[in-house]
Amino acid sequence: MANDLTPKYTVPGIDREAAGRLIGLLRLRLHALNDLHLTLKHVHWNVVGPHFIAVHEMIDPQVDRVRDMADDVAERIAALGGVAQGTPGALVAERSWDDYSVGRADALAHLGALDLVYTGVIEDVRTAIKEAGDIDPATEDLLIEQLRDLEQFQWFVRAHLETAGGALTTEGAHTEEQAASRGGELD
Repeated sequence: MANDLTPKYTVPGIDREAAGRLIGLLRLRLHALNDLHLTLKHVHWNVVGPHFIAVHEMIDPQVDRVRDMADDVAERIAALGGVAQGTPGALVAERSWDDYSVGRADALAHLGALDLVYTGVIEDVRTAIKEAGDIDPATEDLLIEQLRDLEQFQWFVRAHLETAGGALTTEGAHTEEQAASRGGELD
């Protein structure tokens, strides 16, 4: 990522250096959201099995909302005086995570892996909210709104992975492959 993201101008009430810090954290959120909507489409295209239609149709509204989130983040970056780097090269160069690792797979396997993806994204959004909250309530509010939707999407995913006893079949999984292999297990 570019070292100095300090803009030449920013919104009233925020100094340029603080705006640069916000731009840096929003830039990573933009990459995460762009990656997430592509990952969700990958799941949508590659899901198979008896739960295919339920998962296939559940994913598209998530894709649409995550794309809207990315647009909101990019517009906030621009409002702060920054450049919204939405190119694939910038995403790959600046991200701190690996590509989604599950190809064509059963619906429950994809949902198991997707649960871990959502956990990572949500944890990073919570960290960004804390950092933004020290600088700018408008950016913090934007991220809080997105957090609510991301948590709801994870809840939709987890509803397929929860046992009658209230446990997740993917509990204890640390990789997408582990979560995918446990996704179909039921007790």
